[in-house]
Amino acid sequence: MNLETSYLGLPLKSPLVVSASPLSESLDNIKRMEDAGAGAVVLYSLFEEQIRQEQLALFHHTTYHSDSHAEALSYFPEVGEYHTDSRGYLNLIRRAKEAVDIPIIASLNGTTPGRWTRTAALIEQAGADALELNLYSIPTSPQITGDEVERADLEVVSSVARALSIPVAVKLSPFFSSPVNMAARFAEAGAKGLVLFNRFYQPDIDLELLEVKPGVTLSTPEALRLPLRWIAIMYGRIEVDFAGSSGVHSGDDAAKLLLAGAKVTMMAAALLRNGIDFLRTVEQGLCEFMAQHEYESVSQLRGALSQMHTENPAAYERAQYMRAILNYPVGIS
Repeated sequence: MNLETSYLGLPLKSPLVVSASPLSESLDNIKRMEDAGAGAVVLYSLFEEQIRQEQLALFHHTTYHSDSHAEALSYFPEVGEYHTDSRGYLNLIRRAKEAVDIPIIASLNGTTPGRWTRTAALIEQAGADALELNLYSIPTSPQITGDEVERADLEVVSSVARALSIPVAVKLSPFFSSPVNMAARFAEAGAKGLVLFNRFYQPDIDLELLEVKPGVTLSTPEALRLPLRWIAIMYGRIEVDFAGSSGVHSGDDAAKLLLAGAKVTMMAAALLRNGIDFLRTVEQGLCEFMAQHEYESVSQLRGALSQMHTENPAAYERAQYMRAILNYPVGIS
């Protein structure tokens, strides 16, 4: 069974890629991921706020005056609340490249043009094989238009892609008014790959303490349907590599995304729940599916059930929605 594929121009031994998560903070874990069959590893994200805080801290120490800008510093979490600083992140890239043979993809999380470019260049110098830009914007002002949000995201991608020689992927939101149009514009801006989709973690309210608290809910297999639909629609229409992210918990889940047109399938929640070695189980399930349906390679599988290749293209559009609702069985009590 040939599981070899490529992503962002990088040869991969498998389409199973570990997405950004706390698991990749450890070099030992990255080694275990390679041993368990990962085709590549996306490192945990380095946040724009973290870079900004480091710059504020440097300014504080080089132009020290008592409480000169205490409010500015206290606005951000303490350094200890982050997993590491940018120097530690760059060092992890170097060590990982020395320790494993699979591609190491760095991840930057933020929205502001300009600040990322220098950090992205340092990431490239550290030896990363590619860079994933995780665009995570929560516009809250009624004065900010959708067009302004889109233009800001495109400016980030364009400025970073122009500054680097390594390929850039964009992990984008599913909430654009026209996802296909935005995907095409990201490709025009220099993105070589699109990761569908970013998961926006929603806050919760603690009823005992009467305060807002952060909430992290790991994905379930049902989350697969959103990236599956849009990858299937975009496959063959936009010349980028697609990565399916969120909802991959089994070999069958990976097979579905590949059939839709994904080059790779990314997973983290299943590994956080079941351990890194669960990658072997997912790979075995994918191989069993391929053998059962007589696929000899991942390349044969890819896009076979995309919208442009399926016998029922409307299955990915509104007509299927109407059929699903109208035919839903209703119990009689």
